[in-house]
Amino acid sequence: MELLKLLSANEIVAQVLSFLILFFILRIFVWKRVLGLLDQRKERIASEFNRIEELKAQVGKLKTEYEGKLSAIEEAANRRIQEAIAEGRKINDEARKKAHEQAQEIITNAESNIKYELSKVKEELKDKIIDLTIAATESVIQEKLTPDADRKLVEDFLEKLEDV
Repeated sequence: MELLKLLSANEIVAQVLSFLILFFILRIFVWKRVLGLLDQRKERIASEFNRIEELKAQVGKLKTEYEGKLSAIEEAANRRIQEAIAEGRKINDEARKKAHEQAQEIITNAESNIKYELSKVKEELKDKIIDLTIAATESVIQEKLTPDADRKLVEDFLEKLEDV
């Protein structure tokens, strides 16, 4: 209120008229341009929002595609892993089978070697028994035996058999 006391009525009217004239001049010459610029800016912002929405849609589509591809890649990787596991099991089974066959072959060879060695030892034992029998027979024939000599001869024969 004190401000109104400092100003006179003429000054206030002049100020109001100046403001209205300035307002109409601005409205006629500047207002349309300012509104045009604001409309352009509004359209540009709207087009940017539309573009952003389109990009979001494209990003969503790409994300869906990449998720599908990633899923397919994971499935392929899992399938390959399963194939590798199956192949490993197959190789393991083949190795076990081959090892078993080799073990059987070794056992068969060992059995045949044992049979051969056993027959060889039996043959040697047979030869020694024959030699001992011949030696005992020769000594019996060469000397006249008494019951004590017979007993000693049999004991010697048995000792020789035990050594064999």
